[in-house]
Amino acid sequence: MKEIEQTLNFIVEIEKLKDVRRKTKPVGLERFENSAEHSWHVCLAALVLKDFANEAIDIDRVIKMLLIHDLGEIDAGDTIIYASESAELKAEEEAGLERILNMLPEGKTQEYLQLWREFEEGSSADAKYAKSIDRIPPILHNLHGGGHSWRKHSIPEEKILALNSRIELGSESVWRVIKAKLHDAFRNGILR
Repeated sequence: MKEIEQTLNFIVEIEKLKDVRRKTKPVGLERFENSAEHSWHVCLAALVLKDFANEAIDIDRVIKMLLIHDLGEIDAGDTIIYASESAELKAEEEAGLERILNMLPEGKTQEYLQLWREFEEGSSADAKYAKSIDRIPPILHNLHGGGHSWRKHSIPEEKILALNSRIELGSESVWRVIKAKLHDAFRNGILR
C-alpha cells in the first residue's frame, strides 16, 4: 500500500506541469501552451513520425523520455530554447526532476533519471530521435502562428535554422520538410 500511496503523491505532484507556461501558443489559440500539453503533443508526434527515424528506435523508450524530459520544469520553469541551454539551467532542471522522482517507490527514481540523462546527452538512437521530435511542435506553433514567439524574442532566421537543424540527427527526411517550410516562411516575411 505504501508504494501505491507514494505513486499517487507523485501523480498529484506532476499536475503542476500543467501550470508551467511555455513560450509558444498552440495552433489556433491565443493562450500559451503549458508543459503538460507539450509533453502529450510531442509524444504523439514521436509516435506518428517514428517510421521516419534515421535509425531503429524503441518507441516505448522514446515516449518515456519525452514524458519525463520536462518534469524538472515544475521547479525550474520554462525558458525559450534559443536562450536556455546553459549548464546552470540543466542542473536546476535535474535537481527538480530528482526531487519529483524521489517521491516514487524505491527503484523507480534511477530508471527514470537515467532516461532523462540519456535524453539530455542525445547520443543514443532513441535520444537523438526524441530530441529531434521535441523541436517540432514549437516550430509548428510559430509557423502557424505568425512567428509569434520568434518575433517576440527577436530570434533571427540563422539561429532558428541552426538550433532546429538538430532535427536532422533523428530524422533527415523530417528535417528536409521542416527546413523547406522554414525557408518558405522566412521568404514570406514571418519574422517581420
